[in-house]
Amino acid sequence: MTGDMDGRRDADTAAVFKALADPTRRYLLDVLHERNGQTLGELGARLDMARQSVTQHLGVLEAANLISTVRRGREKLHYLNPVPLHDIQERWIDKFETPRLRAISAVKLRAEEHAMDAPSYVYVTYIASTPEQVWDALTDADLTAEYWGHSNVSDWAVGSPWEHRRTDGSATADVVGTVLETDRPRRLVLTFGPPDGAPTRVTFDIEPYGRIVRLTVTHDDIPTTEDYAAAAAGWPAVLANLKSLLETGAALPEVPWEMHAKADRG
Repeated sequence: MTGDMDGRRDADTAAVFKALADPTRRYLLDVLHERNGQTLGELGARLDMARQSVTQHLGVLEAANLISTVRRGREKLHYLNPVPLHDIQERWIDKFETPRLRAISAVKLRAEEHAMDAPSYVYVTYIASTPEQVWDALTDADLTAEYWGHSNVSDWAVGSPWEHRRTDGSATADVVGTVLETDRPRRLVLTFGPPDGAPTRVTFDIEPYGRIVRLTVTHDDIPTTEDYAAAAAGWPAVLANLKSLLETGAALPEVPWEMHAKADRG
């Protein structure tokens, strides 16, 4: 199992380096860094090449998970996905340069706080599962307790409340909201926030992708730099645990968000 995971990680890393080897693809990433969430037409307007060629370059970037796409009506918007580059950073850089890079990252994030376009945070993962199983993993109280440390409780009808309850027997809800849209097993939209705070908006898009499932989480209306950092750390950790549960039958042996918190304290 370890060898398979190492081989998959190396294949993913190779796809990232291959995607970055082309100057046009690096330029597309730069353009998205300037303004996230652009259409094919907007990106193509910056390049002197055929629309089909731009589409092919974007396909390579998406296959490497360096960008993600979200449909908004009839348009498809393209967003940077920083996770693969972050993985490379953690693998080869962080253990040597973590304190200095963390300080630089904090300064950069503050500088860009007001430049982020909605949706504020987009994360994409691919899961060897079915759309129905992924939907249940997001909405079933017992399943969410297994990988999230909280139970998601609701009848999931539009307009109904939902709660993210602790599993310690207290039934305390740390996150609450309202179900805005439900289309099992394809799409779930919620307000998402603390009981005494302003709500944000979270959308789960579940799409068949060949024999696997593509799950896109879009977190809108994030109010502060600190909240954005929490989302950027939290969603990859939660979804890695969900992916492990569905693909192996068990959550990860260590809780990812607790490891991240320990690293921050270190």
